[in-house]
Amino acid sequence: MKRLFLLRHAKSAWDEPDLSDFERTLNDRGTKAAASMGKLVVRREYKIDAIVSSPARRAAETARLFSEAANIGTAIEFVDRIYEASPQTLCGIASAFSDDLRSPLIVGHNPGMEGFIRLLTARSETMPTAALAVIDLGVRKWNEIVPGCATLVEVIRPREQEFS
Repeated sequence: MKRLFLLRHAKSAWDEPDLSDFERTLNDRGTKAAASMGKLVVRREYKIDAIVSSPARRAAETARLFSEAANIGTAIEFVDRIYEASPQTLCGIASAFSDDLRSPLIVGHNPGMEGFIRLLTARSETMPTAALAVIDLGVRKWNEIVPGCATLVEVIRPREQEFS
């Protein structure tokens, strides 16, 4: 069985109006949330063996902070298609993962992330900034992913957690 983690980028800053959407950075709350979610993954003993992220600055920063806090020892791969991706695009990205991967993480954006959860699990879940979805896929190979093939284990939302 494969497990997929989906992480929405953390809260971004809006205080520089000249920056493009792609270039927006994280605000202080987002920086803290990204690292806190990484630490939470360690406490829950979730194992992530790869990180694939949107190259948008806020997503890239989220991926880096999360990875550092979770002590994930692999390089982050940036995939242009994750930025503004539809659920179908995200499905295509996941379907192309190497079968050596057991539990990768995709760091991306809404509304694609919420739609991807719905596509895989037939469940509607909110994914506020820095939320993490844990999804078990009923497949042995990534290219076997089809709509409805998965079970949502949980969605972890930062505001519902007590971080120390």
